[in-house]
Amino acid sequence: MTILSETGWAKINLALHVRARRPDGYHEIETLFAFVDHGDGIAARVAEADRLTIDGEFAEGLSAGADNLVLRAVTLLRERYGADRVPKLAVTLTKRLPVAAGIGGGSADAAAMARLVRRHFLPELGDATLARVVAPLGADVAACVASQTCRGVGVGEILSPVPELRLGGTPVLLVNPREPVSTGPVFAAWDGIDRGALFGDPAGRAQLFAARNDLQRAAIAQCPAIVSVLTELGGLSPSLARMSGSGATCFALFDALAERDAASVALAASHPHWWQMAGTLR
Repeated sequence: MTILSETGWAKINLALHVRARRPDGYHEIETLFAFVDHGDGIAARVAEADRLTIDGEFAEGLSAGADNLVLRAVTLLRERYGADRVPKLAVTLTKRLPVAAGIGGGSADAAAMARLVRRHFLPELGDATLARVVAPLGADVAACVASQTCRGVGVGEILSPVPELRLGGTPVLLVNPREPVSTGPVFAAWDGIDRGALFGDPAGRAQLFAARNDLQRAAIAQCPAIVSVLTELGGLSPSLARMSGSGATCFALFDALAERDAASVALAASHPHWWQMAGTLR
């Protein structure tokens, strides 16, 4: 029995500028996506029927039915390319990333499932084509397909590379206070003020450090513990500490692996109940 595997890399928003509220209820944003070299696990094998099993630290309460984005990704690709090419799959999702955490867990899992199907059954599909097919599953899914640093505009689905930032290999520490934050209410609570563009042209590292997350204030109103996380991270001498997405996960970038690891040890000692994940940017 051949077991197929893939990783749903954790997504972070290094910056997130909200520019406008659209009539359809969505928001025009400018964001810088980056991805960490750890995440959820996907394992699959060809079976007589689609089936999803969920395990791992954050499995509790998640639906394993047809509404799960992992199975929806399989269904979408099968409807597009045919059941003769995309077989039925028994899938195990290992949830290592917290849910409702601003790090794209569901989107990352859907994209990982799509990459797995592409690699084994639809090898002719490039990243751009695959992203277009699975984009209806969520605003972050397209970025999660390649899982490489990129700029996202529109609702986050219009992507462009930013190779000049050279962020690959940067040590990063993700921290979450184990409190879920609902994305919809956070966006709804945005104050409606356009505070300006994310980057000039060309993009530069200095602009990244001068950027912001326009959802931070609204997220803190829902989850005050974000303030504590950012305060603690800021005291550990990172090059940058900021909230990701709609929260509550925050991240810190470091100049060296030893600095990141020392920060992780210190934080585990002072706040052992907080979730954290150390890695590097892909």
